[in-house]
Amino acid sequence: MLLSEVCSIVDGVVACGEHRLTESVDCAFASDLMSDVLTLKKDHFLLVTGLANIQSVRTAEMSDAPYILLCRGKQVTPEMLDLALENNILIITSKHSLYKCSGLLYSAGLNPVY
Repeated sequence: MLLSEVCSIVDGVVACGEHRLTESVDCAFASDLMSDVLTLKKDHFLLVTGLANIQSVRTAEMSDAPYILLCRGKQVTPEMLDLALENNILIITSKHSLYKCSGLLYSAGLNPVY
């Protein structure tokens, strides 16, 4: 699925990394527990989270997850933005809940990590 489609499906707004919207992603993982994300044996996935702090970007970087969908209307902090730009990470924000974003993306055909 193209990242531009992801953005459209969740009524998203791109916070940074707009040039990556033409890339595609095959799967997503939804969690607010970054320790769960770090246990994944998969890379190149969309991280769907409501955790709006620097740890979510650091976890995405360490997990080779180049895309973050930030849910629940959370805003990107300046520190998050700086780190995401430094690591070429796309961040999309959505007003929808983590549950709704996950459901919308799953219904549109985006696979779960497992």
